[in-house]
Amino acid sequence: MSFLHIRNLHKSYGSTQIFSDIDIEISRGQFITLLGPSGCGKSTLLRCIAGLTEVDGGQILLDGQDLVPMPPQKRGVGMVFQSYALFPNMTVAQNVAFGLRMQKVPGAEASKRVAEALELVELNDYAARYPHQLSGGQCQRVALARSLVTRPRLLLLDEPLSALDARIRKHLREQIRAIQQELGLTTIFVTHDQEEALVLSDRIVLMNSGRIVQSGDAETLYTAPADAFAAGFIGNYNLLDAETASRLLQRPVSQRVAIRPEAIHFTSDGIEGTILGRSLLGNVVRYRVEAHGVELLVDVLNRCADDLHNNGQRVCLAISANAIREVA
Repeated sequence: MSFLHIRNLHKSYGSTQIFSDIDIEISRGQFITLLGPSGCGKSTLLRCIAGLTEVDGGQILLDGQDLVPMPPQKRGVGMVFQSYALFPNMTVAQNVAFGLRMQKVPGAEASKRVAEALELVELNDYAARYPHQLSGGQCQRVALARSLVTRPRLLLLDEPLSALDARIRKHLREQIRAIQQELGLTTIFVTHDQEEALVLSDRIVLMNSGRIVQSGDAETLYTAPADAFAAGFIGNYNLLDAETASRLLQRPVSQRVAIRPEAIHFTSDGIEGTILGRSLLGNVVRYRVEAHGVELLVDVLNRCADDLHNNGQRVCLAISANAIREVA
């Protein structure tokens, strides 16, 4: 039996439908990411689980208990927001302890749990500071500690890293995943960043326009997209209609195909093409190559400057047959 079962959930604002017939099952201790573009309904779904937004129909069963009729403070759910939502007139320790005060946890027990939560997020030395004395990453860790200290049955994270710079974001996502695994905490993470989803998740639920497009582990979503939207959103697939694909591959193709850039290789003999341009992406060089009138993205490892191809250079391409994915 699943630990969390979202069953046939509906939400609309007037005549605008946000999502409909959402059905997700999550096992205890899993890290699930709701991934999708802005406006697809993922943050609203998270707020419905937390009880901050009412639903129009369906059930949210947590360990067999329907949360829909329950007020937020009775659900045993912790939530971390993108905007931190810290009290500016409270110290770090007081912010973390706020939920325990609402639960009327005795002082000695509350102090112990606050210290434990601050240790988890590596902020022991900042307990007496105020939010304006902290960096964005530190504020987000305080918000995380505030949610963890109440020992929630379920942790919800609503794009908590999107306002941070790349280096801090990478460090904090690793810290969040480590804490989640250490505590065995069932977690739902909302993001529109595909890299975060691929790195963090036990399972990814890809959403678009209020519906679930595909659900599975990171490898499945990346290598076997269910349709053209999934292929276009996760990774940088070359999406080709049937006519274009037939011209490129020199054989009949009946429907649209998706080809990963890293599945195309430079070779001594193959499909002839011309380099149109290149972009340096750190350890990867992304080329734009024209072949048989088709423009392709080709990703290769940046091994050596001497191996770089110049604009206008003639090349040959090989495409792995098992990397040509037909998509609806």
